[in-house]
Amino acid sequence: MRNYKLERLLNGESFETSEKGNSMTPRIKSGQTHKLTPVIDMDEIEVGDIVYCKVKGNFYTHLVKAKSEKGFLIGNNKEEIQ
Repeated sequence: MRNYKLERLLNGESFETSEKGNSMTPRIKSGQTHKLTPVIDMDEIEVGDIVYCKVKGNFYTHLVKAKSEKGFLIGNNKEEIQ
């Protein structure tokens, strides 16, 4: 199955899109339009940024929760209950 969003990002395009689901509420509501922009330098990504990324073979819009030399911890925008 083609991933049109990934193809456009790899071609250097920025574009508006929307996705269904509530995992990023309230930052992004289900169906709300948001802009995807290619990242040239991974060092530019900061905690709190929202990224379009591959997780176990599937692509998701997720929140960067932590950053280290090894990579990023990403997840949804839901608060964890302690």
